[in-house]
Amino acid sequence: MTFCVGDLPDVRDFAALQARRAGMVEGDIGDYLVAVNEVATNAVTHGAAKARVRVWCEGGDLLVDVHDDGHWIPGEAPGMIAPHDYSTSGMGLWVARRLTKKLTLKTGANGTNVVMRFKL
Repeated sequence: MTFCVGDLPDVRDFAALQARRAGMVEGDIGDYLVAVNEVATNAVTHGAAKARVRVWCEGGDLLVDVHDDGHWIPGEAPGMIAPHDYSTSGMGLWVARRLTKKLTLKTGANGTNVVMRFKL
């Protein structure tokens, strides 16, 4: 699914539908959607005007890949350190990392991919 900032509600609906179809426990879907929303929002506010989300199952997990055409300067991966107590931004990837089984971030000439793994 390709999306822009105005499509974020549709991204959440799409992600929820895919999680339910895959058999995710209903009580886990809220945290899953928070993580997906944070990463998708980052993609269209910091990466590029349009982004893409893909969802699939692998090895008993649900994977979500969010791709945008932007890139970050390599160094320490964003979201590894908790934001300051009074931060007003910069929390999205930190929150998403805590809500996923695994989160990987890769950037390069072809853009940035954030892949999140959730247990089913």
